[in-house]
Amino acid sequence: MILRTLRHISLWGALCLSLMVVAHQTISLLSLHTENQLISTLLAGKAVDVNAVYEGKPELRLARAYFLKQHKRYDEALTALGQIMEKGDKSFQAKVRYNLGNIYLEQAMLDVEAMRMNTAMPLVGLAKQAYRQALTLDSGFWDAKYNLEVAMRLLPEMDRLNLEEEDASNTQKSQLWTTVPGFPRGLP
Repeated sequence: MILRTLRHISLWGALCLSLMVVAHQTISLLSLHTENQLISTLLAGKAVDVNAVYEGKPELRLARAYFLKQHKRYDEALTALGQIMEKGDKSFQAKVRYNLGNIYLEQAMLDVEAMRMNTAMPLVGLAKQAYRQALTLDSGFWDAKYNLEVAMRLLPEMDRLNLEEEDASNTQKSQLWTTVPGFPRGLP
């Protein structure tokens, strides 16, 4: 009789425990499904509730940063990436740094097009640094290798443009200086 009661209690306990595990797994799957929908929405270029993003996993924040970059809201995207820089495994951290480099490189390209070389050069340097960090974390990250090469090729081109601008301004200064009337030549 006591054995039967213990068996009965243990069966009911096992059943309750199994139901709790099933409920927990169901809630986890629903949460994962919701986050995947939010990520899909962000990658499609549509806005989502910011509170849902910040309560979610780092992957959701990465998708939000990508969304912000696509809408040229660079400062917000940099902030979002800065918050998840050390989250996740090395592969995820490499993706965060890759996206960080992409933001810097895109800003640099816009500055180059606008002929603002003084602001573009540090951005290219930051992009290269982010790509190198991504490659340190994941040496097989081909996209980071490619973009690092693009950034490295862009910087010498920018240096050449800056040298041409400096040479032109120096030439103008020397021409101006030699044409000033009454400039004393030699000692008295």
